[in-house]
Amino acid sequence: MWKTCKLWFSSLARLFVPRRCVVCGVPLDDAEEVLCLECDVALPRTGYHLRADNPVEQRFWGRFPLVRATSYFRYNKGGDYRRILFQLKYGNRKDYARAMGRRMAADLARSGFFEGVDVLLPVPLHPDKERRRGYNQSMCLAQGVSDVTGIPVSVGNVQRRKFTETQTRKSSHQRWSNVDGAFVAVDAAAFAGQHVLLLDDVLTTGATLTACADALVGVEGVRFSVLTLAVAEA
Repeated sequence: MWKTCKLWFSSLARLFVPRRCVVCGVPLDDAEEVLCLECDVALPRTGYHLRADNPVEQRFWGRFPLVRATSYFRYNKGGDYRRILFQLKYGNRKDYARAMGRRMAADLARSGFFEGVDVLLPVPLHPDKERRRGYNQSMCLAQGVSDVTGIPVSVGNVQRRKFTETQTRKSSHQRWSNVDGAFVAVDAAAFAGQHVLLLDDVLTTGATLTACADALVGVEGVRFSVLTLAVAEA
C-alpha cells in the first residue's frame, strides 16, 4: 500500500514540477536521469579509458605509482555541460552526483577499467566546507560508482586538514601551492598493498588529486588509478 502511495505521489509531483535535463532544461521522461537522451548522446565523452598513455594519465606520470587514469567527459567554462558540475558543487544536487557516478561507472565497466581496484577514495573536503555545503560531491560520485561496481568506498581514512581557498581562477603554480600538504592519512595501514581509485569531480592541473595521493606516500605496495567526472579543456 505504502509503495503504491509513494509512486502515486511521485507521479503527481512530476506532473506539477517535472524533472528537467540539467543541460538543456527539457522535461525528462521516466527512464531519463539528469540528462535527456539528446544531451546524453551529445555528452563530450573522452573515451580516454580506451587509450593507454592518454592525456589524463600523462598529467600524473612520475607523481605517484599510477595504474590507469581517465576523465569521463570534457568541459569548458562557456559550454552547456558545465551546468552538470555547477549543480553537483553548488546546486545542492547530491542526487545528480550519485546518478552521474552510476552512469560513468556503467560506461567504463565494460572496458575493464575497474578491474583489480580494491577501494574507492573520493577526494575529501575540509570539514568546514563540507558542513557549509552539506555534502561532498566527490563522495556522492564514489557512492554512485560503488552502486555499479560493488567496490567499497573509503570513508574517513584520509582527511583534509588544511582549509584551502577555491582553486578556481588560480594559476597552475598557485593551484599546486594551495593544496600542498592539505591531506593526511588517519589509517594509512588500511591501504597497504591496495589498488586505490582516486575520485574527484573535475581535473584541471591534477594538483588536488596528487596532494591526496601524497598522504599515502610510503605505504607499502599502494598504487593508484584516477577517475574524474570531467576534465577541463585547455
